[in-house]
Amino acid sequence: MIQRRSLMGATAALGAATLSAPAMAQPARDRVLRYVPHANPGNIDPFTNTAFVARDHAYLVFDQLYGMTERFEIRPQMVQGHVVENDGLLWRFTLREGLKFHDNTPVRGRDCIASIRRWGRRDAFGQVLMARVAEMTEESDRVFSIRLNKAFPKMLEAFSKVTTSCLFIMPERLANVDPFQNITEAVGSGPFRFIRNEWNPGSRLAYERNPDYVPAQGAPSMTAGGKVAHFDRVEWHIMGDAATASAALQAGEVDWWEQPTADLFPSFLRGRNANNIKVEVINNTGLIGIFRPNHQAAPFNNPAVRRAVLTAVNQMDFMTAVIGTTGVEGYADLRREGIGYFAPDSPSVSTVGLDKLRKNVAAARQELQAAGAMGARLVLMNATDLSSINASTLVGEALFRAMGFNVEMVSTDWGTVVARRASRNPLEQGGWSGFFTFWSGVDHWNPASHASIRGHGENAWPGWPVIPAMEAQRDAWFDAPDDAAAKAATTEMQRIAFEEVPYVPTGMYYQPTAYRRNLTGMLKGQPPLFWNLRRG
Repeated sequence: MIQRRSLMGATAALGAATLSAPAMAQPARDRVLRYVPHANPGNIDPFTNTAFVARDHAYLVFDQLYGMTERFEIRPQMVQGHVVENDGLLWRFTLREGLKFHDNTPVRGRDCIASIRRWGRRDAFGQVLMARVAEMTEESDRVFSIRLNKAFPKMLEAFSKVTTSCLFIMPERLANVDPFQNITEAVGSGPFRFIRNEWNPGSRLAYERNPDYVPAQGAPSMTAGGKVAHFDRVEWHIMGDAATASAALQAGEVDWWEQPTADLFPSFLRGRNANNIKVEVINNTGLIGIFRPNHQAAPFNNPAVRRAVLTAVNQMDFMTAVIGTTGVEGYADLRREGIGYFAPDSPSVSTVGLDKLRKNVAAARQELQAAGAMGARLVLMNATDLSSINASTLVGEALFRAMGFNVEMVSTDWGTVVARRASRNPLEQGGWSGFFTFWSGVDHWNPASHASIRGHGENAWPGWPVIPAMEAQRDAWFDAPDDAAAKAATTEMQRIAFEEVPYVPTGMYYQPTAYRRNLTGMLKGQPPLFWNLRRG
């Protein structure tokens, strides 16, 4: 097993990454929140970019029709309310008064319709909805309706979900951009405005409080309730080196580091740091690791080869490399194994097929030989600026070599991986064989939000598996008359997944976050949220 190398001590100099204020007039220091995200968003389009960091950026700028509490309860957000008529075939939504975008134009029904239409072309949940939409109509500036040709009782779940891609409402002019082209400006109606001219890709993003934002009613909980911004400015500082981020947090140069690396937890939990820095798990649905093979290119276009990887994988090897063995308050062990194709705390979880995770490299070599793939070339993409993905990929590289693959590692930053994984070119023309990544546990909660289990070919998430039986069971889940039928469908989906292997589950871990103790009001759940926070 490969262990991630120890990083430099937290006393590393900040050097070129030292934080400096831009030339423009700035709010007082205590009115600025400085944050280190887990990655560089690169593409700021929350519909075309399914990376978590693009979603996290979008939650500052955009708003949703409905929010979701940390208990997964749905609450009105941009809407005042809705009515359902004609046996579920007609939904009518009324927007709250006073909503307007950052360019001072009002939020209208046509903006919502255009946003739903664009989102529905890209998102797995949205695609199901749009297949049932007969017509969407703006009845007035604040009222729009959706007429269906088949009932869709999970409408509000679709509109409120926090899994990528979330339904964010943008102005019609942006929502009308081709859903397969990126928008290059971020204009929403959310609690913060994106400062476009301060965006330095790979280095910094900046946001200012939206003085015109009118919060929804109710106490804040995850993405629901009143989104009250107490900071005048939020800055995202991209720091690919963990030692640099650690030093900045300890020195008070930054306030919040989203994903500290496990080998630095002990330094935060003792001495003076323990008085100044809090380390806690705020997302209790965990992060689920996966290896995504390219189903359209050899060697992983052969399901027997994909099954051989299942045979070899030891999930605890991956999770130990990612998060180590040090616990934090409330979590003596941050690792979990025995992870199938649905989150372990979800209503969809099943033990069917878990015996296929045999932790047996010798048996995997025999399967690879029988499949005629011994020595096959494998182009493995790695994001070295994300410690969790880098650690997983190093373990995976060693495992694939031990199995008998001819591994070619392509190491870049996460933004480049996201761009390259969209390519369907053959290996010799810049294509790829596979990559490791992570999804939040809530992304694997049910078939609606679970993009990586789908088998709808060219429209699927990169990797493009073609698994008609999977799609049939997913449809059965949407149409299930009761919980028992829904559970039967997800159990069958897991059985199919262990045969067809849309991806290989590599385990699950809980990722602590670290922030200065003078920050109060940190909301639980995910994504990381920037309202309700104060400096105490």
